[in-house]
Amino acid sequence: MLSKLVAEFGELPVSQKALLVAAGVGGVALLSAGGYLVKRRIDNTPPKQWRKAGELTELYVYPVKSCAPVVLQQADCADLGPQRNLLRDRTFMVTNADGKFVTARMKPKMVLVQPRFDERFETMYLTAPGMPELRIEVGALGVADATRSTVWGETVPTVDCGSEAARWFSRYLLDKEDGYRLRYYPLKNTSRRRHGGDTGSLQDETSYMLFNEASVTDLNRRLENKVTVLQFRPNFVVRGPEPYGEDRWRWVRIGDAVFRYEMPCLRCIFTTIDPASGVAHPDKEPLRTLKQYRQLPSYGESPAFGIHLGLRRAGEVKLGDPVYFA
Repeated sequence: MLSKLVAEFGELPVSQKALLVAAGVGGVALLSAGGYLVKRRIDNTPPKQWRKAGELTELYVYPVKSCAPVVLQQADCADLGPQRNLLRDRTFMVTNADGKFVTARMKPKMVLVQPRFDERFETMYLTAPGMPELRIEVGALGVADATRSTVWGETVPTVDCGSEAARWFSRYLLDKEDGYRLRYYPLKNTSRRRHGGDTGSLQDETSYMLFNEASVTDLNRRLENKVTVLQFRPNFVVRGPEPYGEDRWRWVRIGDAVFRYEMPCLRCIFTTIDPASGVAHPDKEPLRTLKQYRQLPSYGESPAFGIHLGLRRAGEVKLGDPVYFA
């Protein structure tokens, strides 16, 4: 189709070509947009042939950005990430008073905030060292009350979770009565454009991240202080592939859900924070070691570890599901 468009452009009268050239960038963008749409349509067609890679061994949802995960046995895969009813991935985040997001890169002990949900996945409870339990009725946070927050420079609609939650996080992270807020992303689809429809709600990159057990095993052979997969905050952990075999996957199927590869997961200082202690490694490990052998020329100094995925067919996934790739 793209070649046909190019051929048709070549057959246009000179006057019509001149109009397109006069349009400058707009004309080029029009032609480029046609090519891009064709590419997207082709890329979004799942393959017919699959190869088995292994099985799903761990499944995590992180309801509060930068905080600990909820461990699941099964989940529904939707546009914003894995979910169970109102338990959704990274739909809450801590912000400063101006609505700018706060992460464990700034406040490492955020990783010690442990969420849990009731059996119907409607109410969230948060605990942290030295803090009373905080209860959040997620269903009561309405879209009509939305305000604006920013995450990685993008403005997103959020609902403020109230003064009790604000005091709780301010006391825990600032040792003050105010300064931080807890905010909630109420929509069912992304409002961000970082990776189109795959950006998710408040995630750094896309709505899904997959990790290979064997890759962290290989990393641990190089480290004095061993790390776990939770140091890298994946949604899916797969057992079976060879180390870094996931680098070559372009499609992934788990249970009923189908995903397309979007980009490698580029690692930052967050990986140096121990999820069990909330303390950053003094020598910046394992990031320092990853930089020695996992840097990709086209991505600068940030090492790649794990892959980001975009959902292409919704469905349920559960532990033990076979994982296929293409």
